[in-house]
Amino acid sequence: MKKTISILGSTGSIGTQALEVIAANPEQFVLEAISAYNNADLLIQQALQFKPNVVVIGNDNKYEQVFEALDPHDIKVFAGESGLCHIAEIEAVDIVLTALVGYAGLKPTVHAIKAGKVIALANKETLVVAGELITELTQEYKATILPVDSEHSAIFQCLTGEVGNPIEKIILTASGGPFRGKDKAFLQSVKKEAALKHPNWEMGAKITIDSASLMNKGLEVIEAKWLFGLTADQIEVIVHPQSIIHSMVQFEDGSIKAQMGLPDMKLPIQYAMTYPDRIKTTFPRFDFTEYPSLTFEKPDVETFRNLALSFAAMKQGGNLPCILNAANEIAVSEFLNDRIGFLEMSDVVEKCMDKVSFIAHPNMEDYVETDKETRKIALDIIS
Repeated sequence: MKKTISILGSTGSIGTQALEVIAANPEQFVLEAISAYNNADLLIQQALQFKPNVVVIGNDNKYEQVFEALDPHDIKVFAGESGLCHIAEIEAVDIVLTALVGYAGLKPTVHAIKAGKVIALANKETLVVAGELITELTQEYKATILPVDSEHSAIFQCLTGEVGNPIEKIILTASGGPFRGKDKAFLQSVKKEAALKHPNWEMGAKITIDSASLMNKGLEVIEAKWLFGLTADQIEVIVHPQSIIHSMVQFEDGSIKAQMGLPDMKLPIQYAMTYPDRIKTTFPRFDFTEYPSLTFEKPDVETFRNLALSFAAMKQGGNLPCILNAANEIAVSEFLNDRIGFLEMSDVVEKCMDKVSFIAHPNMEDYVETDKETRKIALDIIS
């Protein structure tokens, strides 16, 4: 049976690679719906190639452009957040791939959960911002969340067949980004052009900056807590510059399982879309002789403070991870616009964590208000 797919965020890095997987496996998948926020030209191009039934453009101002291009082809076009929520809960859809960037992924993912969908989650911020609520809703509506991030997919794959075997800890690997080994003096003057040059992965601008600052790993730590039901003491981060071991699980007998492969996001995307099956691919194969040395080192949390801030937010819980995420989204945006320096991003996050009202047991409205309050305070700090 073919699986029917809806992709939230089809023009970004994850979305475009997911479409490559679908194009390579037409006997496996049917594309029902796609969306983009601003990239109307690529969205139209994708729609004309794949002929989904529904397309959503997030930016209302670009609705007419998309509608005029696709209406003659009998493709329905919607706009805005309501359109995103609609394609997250279409009855015919089997899998919703959430590849939206940042906080924007939260509300559509909630709609997918309430529709009881299988969710291929590439939007880590959903669990960072509202992990407790998302976990409760997933259980209540019997939805399924399958991780797409390479590290969480690796953990998920390592846990297959291990039901009932307690986890001692998980080990999330990090490449270290383009500034691995650099000190604060060097980082004072780095510009976005250098930060956007990741040594191993091709990703969107926001996640690439997060990787350079180690915030991406911090967000992944919080996501892992909720995906796998862990405590902070059960999560370790280790820098692995080659990005061949994507992450590991250590069980209570001391045995460690690792998932390995070349750094290519199409594999975890495809695994989430085909789970529990694996299907044949033409992806390049890993050759051990080309990597005679795999190395590991501890992360520098004093220079790259975002990782330490993320652990602190996870341990305290409540709405603090939501504050961390919102402050970081503003900080990254301002760094990309040359308004603040690289190290100042951590300063903004830490100040917001101190200033924004803490709520121990937030509900959905609390998360929304926390996000708004944090963004305002972050901009005030920067200005």
